[in-house]
Amino acid sequence: MIEHIAFTPVDNLRLQNLCGALDDNLKQIETALDVAISRRNERFKIVGNRAREAAQVIESFYLRAQRPLEVEDIQLGLVELKRSTLGQNGQEAGVPVLLTRKGELRGRTPRQNEYIKAIAEHDITFGIGPAGTGKTYLAVACAVDAMERDAVKRIILVRPAVEAGEKLGFLPGDLAQKVDPYLRPLYDALYDLMGFDRVSKLFEKNLIEVAPLAYMRGRTLNQAFIILDEAQNTTPEQMKMFLTRIGFGSKAVITGDITQIDLARHQKSGLVEVERILAQVRGIRFHHFQSDDVVRHPLVQKIVDAYDRWQQPPAKEESQ
Repeated sequence: MIEHIAFTPVDNLRLQNLCGALDDNLKQIETALDVAISRRNERFKIVGNRAREAAQVIESFYLRAQRPLEVEDIQLGLVELKRSTLGQNGQEAGVPVLLTRKGELRGRTPRQNEYIKAIAEHDITFGIGPAGTGKTYLAVACAVDAMERDAVKRIILVRPAVEAGEKLGFLPGDLAQKVDPYLRPLYDALYDLMGFDRVSKLFEKNLIEVAPLAYMRGRTLNQAFIILDEAQNTTPEQMKMFLTRIGFGSKAVITGDITQIDLARHQKSGLVEVERILAQVRGIRFHHFQSDDVVRHPLVQKIVDAYDRWQQPPAKEESQ
């Protein structure tokens, strides 16, 4: 399929903002939609099975191009445009708006909005899905929102200290320095949502705590928003231990990707087992993301889908 579009009368500044440096923005659209885009001034030729969709996307971004569009704008815009073409509006009624330093924050896909709703309505929520679907970031955003509204007194971020397929050996420094590499993604989300200065002050007052899972035993956490990240790397015993730490007025979110388990081969994942055990318990919600919820580079969604196809044996082989 071939599509041709042209913008006349031409607005060279808007055209430059649309295409980006060395046509980088067009390359992002090519990658996301599996098309080939060639351009001569204001005229575009698009070749591929999704050429018509790509033409609509380019026209939509052209309307937004009053300012320079960064690669990130294109990638996030592609997610939002995909949602709108499916007839789903990001401003639907009932979707909570999270108050953070970034202003009003909403989910970018329907499942992300359902995830935010689930966290608001349940004391324990499990967010399970592939990388890049916003599981951890939205959970931290919900925690920040709860603290801003005085719904909780402190935020506690927890991670199991498990290396991703390699042994790092001895790490120098005190306890905080040793566990810092494992907890860095949580720090990054906090700094983005609250700002470095605010986060540093809350750390000093112990209103935000970042801790390895191994040091949670024996604690009772009241009036806290607790997030357990990378929960696929917990054992069943660790998962039970964590869930029984939750005290009065607390809310917990457990996130993980069951396709990326870094435990030893003989160990079971607590995240895989817990859904079988607690699926019927009232007040607990299991929320699953799919590859089309990925809000990262367009190739990430394709990588997730490719691995899913590779790991799923053909039906004929299963029957044999």
